[in-house]
Amino acid sequence: MGGVAFTLELQRSKIENPNSKMKKAILLAGGAGTRLFPLTKIVCKQLLPIYDKPMICYPLATLMLGGLREVLIISTPKDLPMLQDYLADGAQLGIRIEYAAQPKPEGIAQAFLIGAKFIRESGASLILGDNIFYGKLDFYRDALAIERGACIFGYQVRDPERYGVVEFDAEGKAISLEEKPKEPKSHFAVPGLYVYDDQVVDLCRTLRPSGRGELEITDLNLLYLQRNELHVKLLSRGMAWLDTGTTATLLEASNYIATIEHRQGLKIACLEEVALRMGFITQSDLAKIIDGLPKNEYRDYLRMVCDEGPSSGPEPVG
Repeated sequence: MGGVAFTLELQRSKIENPNSKMKKAILLAGGAGTRLFPLTKIVCKQLLPIYDKPMICYPLATLMLGGLREVLIISTPKDLPMLQDYLADGAQLGIRIEYAAQPKPEGIAQAFLIGAKFIRESGASLILGDNIFYGKLDFYRDALAIERGACIFGYQVRDPERYGVVEFDAEGKAISLEEKPKEPKSHFAVPGLYVYDDQVVDLCRTLRPSGRGELEITDLNLLYLQRNELHVKLLSRGMAWLDTGTTATLLEASNYIATIEHRQGLKIACLEEVALRMGFITQSDLAKIIDGLPKNEYRDYLRMVCDEGPSSGPEPVG
């Protein structure tokens, strides 16, 4: 970011942790999209445009930039075919994508029960399909290197009552978590990006539905907090977190992405570029992708990226 050049070796040294058990990721792209009706009557929520790319590109790019190449996408039975048609099995991006259905929106934590066979003995990261992170992702790569416990993030917002909220003591240690509290104990919301160790499935099996009839992600995080195994990292002011669950935030996110892309001449969450820069695909692979694309601005951008090669230009960001 910021025009700083990098080499593939340097980037790999930052993101790879051969001892980490957290190699897999779940992208939860479920929900009925009721707040975005009538848009979601005709198309899957996660395929709605955020400026020049479908919404799902942004969380998937975050996972890829974290070095994760095994992804389970969970969505509704209605929306899964559309997502599969768009992303296929991920081979074109040098990753592996599997799919699973969430018949009813019964909580974020339910994703780990649905994905139990996918996770197996591994830990896993989870990202929500309507969350966008823009900026350097070192905080995420560091979290993926945690060997024991879970890691969540705190982001200062002016309306914390809309989110899960984390409270800290005088030493900066997390001491409580609340889901959409009427009287928040801090202004730090918990974004939809989480990292868990290999205990996560077993712990989710102990959860009971909340008053909303859902398996709450906050309840899962509380279990880790009670075990003194919950890490909380605060996101810096230079990091942008956007939630695109309403028509207003959808427009705000599109305007934000458009402003940055127009200013820099670089794309955000361009999956093919991320795959090349991360070493998931080669220049030859990208050239084949480009040959199959229609002649437009996106193709021209990928041609520029391909000509530059994998280890030149600024680091792509989420």
